[in-house]
Amino acid sequence: MIKVVLIEDDPMVLEVNKQFVERVSGFEIVGTASNGTEGVERVRELQPDLVILDIYMPGQSGLELLQQIRNEQLDVDAMVITAANDIPTIQRMLHHGTVDYIMKPFKYERVKEALENYRMMKERLNKDVRMTQSELDQMLRVKHQMLPSGETPAAGEEMELPKGLQDLTMKQVMLFLVQQMKPLSAEEVAEGVGLARVTARRYLEYLEKSRRVKLDLEYGGIGRPVNRYVWVENGKIGRPKRP
Repeated sequence: MIKVVLIEDDPMVLEVNKQFVERVSGFEIVGTASNGTEGVERVRELQPDLVILDIYMPGQSGLELLQQIRNEQLDVDAMVITAANDIPTIQRMLHHGTVDYIMKPFKYERVKEALENYRMMKERLNKDVRMTQSELDQMLRVKHQMLPSGETPAAGEEMELPKGLQDLTMKQVMLFLVQQMKPLSAEEVAEGVGLARVTARRYLEYLEKSRRVKLDLEYGGIGRPVNRYVWVENGKIGRPKRP
């Protein structure tokens, strides 16, 4: 059984999370906490495999909690269920190694999928002493790229990243693009995500070939036109509403 600690300050959401986790085979809730400070104590005491946490909590936030867990080198994985949908928060949580990020409101199917993916990863890592590059690539393949709505790409649209492109960086580029209201250049994407321009262009070119972004050419004055990229959702150019 995979031991889980739930950290959520809203009692109703905590109960929903508890019911959802308990419905998934192979998971056992060993403790709960209503804030970050109490959550760290539960992790130290109970030594769970996985902590599922919110970000917006009184006192110590989920981000501060996860930073403390990493600073203390506590051996636990983290999954986020939160209403936070701003890019800086998402990026910081991903930088701290969250295995999944689920936005409220959410459905049971999304939680079930996240937990089952995590369980398969744990089973694979616990089973093999060594792993080939192809086996590792298969395990780390981006099968369920998260969108801000909490949805996953349609069937048949799974992404297998080419050599040199990283899963975490791809998620950051996608999450940044999907929040934008207009086409952006590679330089603007690089600045927004915190990448070198040549690196951002590689990810954008891959997304364009995968038909996840659309390339627009902007003709200005003298000189070559500027390549601008815009997120495409379900075959249509995405223009998500501002929160």
